[in-house]
Amino acid sequence: MIATTLDLLGVGFVQSALLAAALLGVVSGVVAPLVVMRRMSFTVHGTSELALMGASAALLLGFHVGAGAVAGSVLAAVVLALLGGRGRDDAVVGVVLGFGLGLSVLFIHLYPGRTSTAFALLTGQIVGLTSASVQLLALVAVAVVATVALLRRPLLFASADPAMAEACGVPVRSIAVVFAVLVGLTAAQGVQIVGALLITSLLITPGAAAVRVTSSPTRALVLSVVFAELAAVGGVLLSLAPGVPVSVFVTAISFAIYLVCRAVAAVRDRRLEAAPAADPAAGAAGRAAP
Repeated sequence: MIATTLDLLGVGFVQSALLAAALLGVVSGVVAPLVVMRRMSFTVHGTSELALMGASAALLLGFHVGAGAVAGSVLAAVVLALLGGRGRDDAVVGVVLGFGLGLSVLFIHLYPGRTSTAFALLTGQIVGLTSASVQLLALVAVAVVATVALLRRPLLFASADPAMAEACGVPVRSIAVVFAVLVGLTAAQGVQIVGALLITSLLITPGAAAVRVTSSPTRALVLSVVFAELAAVGGVLLSLAPGVPVSVFVTAISFAIYLVCRAVAAVRDRRLEAAPAADPAAGAAGRAAP
């Protein structure tokens, strides 16, 4: 199996797949902690599913699938941001999601080509990525990372305490729309690699794992990128020899990382709870420390 994997690493489409996975790992890792902090997991799920609407429409009309996914997911993200505030209105997400999925079913039903091509939009088909798709993913990655870096402080403030941020003059509503667009762009690119059904394994799980083991936003972002890279690139590498879809391994690695982080957090919490009981003076000093 190892020999087969090493042989395949020299193939052009495999190298493109690894590059695409690495780019997706960076961009999804940057976005994931903020998604968790803003409690937008269901919104991300809805946005990724609605990327399917744009992709299937593009497939039916003969346009670039990646561009269609971007258009559909960004449009859905903006609508959800405007109608549902910070993504906490589950009813709005459900309404928009249902409508978009209905259109997706219609577009896939009308598509005259191979069924496997349309099915790949659900589960991902990274080996079929074109050079144009990889270039688009690279542009999206640069745009998303640059925007998050530029808006990092107000974005974190608006995510942690929106009421206080708004009182301090931070444009909370505008930031919510901008972040929704970033989520939409990331989800659209992820659809081509892990599919519309499973993109949450990269847009939510790495961030959820990172915030389990650290309360520092900067450390959470770094850990989230590392976890997303391990899942995305590791998923591609593990899928080469057995020929199993990439999304299977990506989701498995993400889930394993999340379980490990939960276990680490549980052990840490037990030690913190036991420390005051073992040494009351040390415990009081630890609680008083900044």
